[in-house]
Amino acid sequence: MEKLSLFEIKALYRDDFRVTGYSFGYGEKTAAIVGSLRGNEYQQIYVCSLLIKKLRQLEKEGRIKEGKSILIIPCGNPYSVNVKKRFWTIDNTDVNRMFPGYNLGETTQRIADGIFNAVKDYKIGVQLASFYMPGNFVPQIRIMKTGLENVDMARQFGLPYVVLHHPRPFDTATLNYNWQIWETEAFSLYTSSTGEVDKNSASMGERAILNFLSKQGIIDYSSDEGYISRVVETTDFIDVRTSCSGFFEGMVKAHERVEKGQVLAQIVHPYEAVVKEELVAPIEGTVGFIHNETLAYQNTAVIKLIP
Repeated sequence: MEKLSLFEIKALYRDDFRVTGYSFGYGEKTAAIVGSLRGNEYQQIYVCSLLIKKLRQLEKEGRIKEGKSILIIPCGNPYSVNVKKRFWTIDNTDVNRMFPGYNLGETTQRIADGIFNAVKDYKIGVQLASFYMPGNFVPQIRIMKTGLENVDMARQFGLPYVVLHHPRPFDTATLNYNWQIWETEAFSLYTSSTGEVDKNSASMGERAILNFLSKQGIIDYSSDEGYISRVVETTDFIDVRTSCSGFFEGMVKAHERVEKGQVLAQIVHPYEAVVKEELVAPIEGTVGFIHNETLAYQNTAVIKLIP
């Protein structure tokens, strides 16, 4: 294992900004794995730490295939992590909306440029991503529908779902999208949580990546095969929206099977402690996403069901 400083910005008053990478094996640039790009993505950092620990062991045992190399970047935005802020600490911009970056631009553009230069030449790219809304996901692999997506390869992670996402204009500035445009096989891996460590789903994410690397002939590793992934599109998800705001009390969990008419959550009046609204399943299906913060706002998709 080699610990690398991939990108630095000199600081006036505090420690320099650094993006650190961990390299395993030698030879072609085979697989790059990127963890947190936002300050609240603790689960993503944790999954990377599990992978670094395991790959260090596999490398010592000679189980990384000859001529293959793996790069792991646990965190691309340590400043925001340090102050517990999701976006860049100064101007609230999102590093994952700045790719492929610009080395003479704003700070987050320069960070994106530094990260992208470190990972753009790898054949395979895996990003441990988080959703723009707070909540818990069913574990899944998500890929952009750019015309370059590889669904069969995505199934090799062995997670319950492979989700095809139709890019919106702001998605064109994400790491996943630009990886694909630069001819990297790119995948976003979602475990159940973001702002807190969920060890069970983190372990599932670690095993999924290790199994994938094994099936791609990059490492010598054997584990359970995982799920036979079901392929769905983001347009297939059914939103369950609030009609009023208040305290959110979820009654189901991500990956839970629900029946049509089942009560999924309640919106409670924050002053009077009475139920303002019951959110009911419009279909039979699986909970793909559920809001996990105390407050919910009006007309918000707090639950997404997979038919």
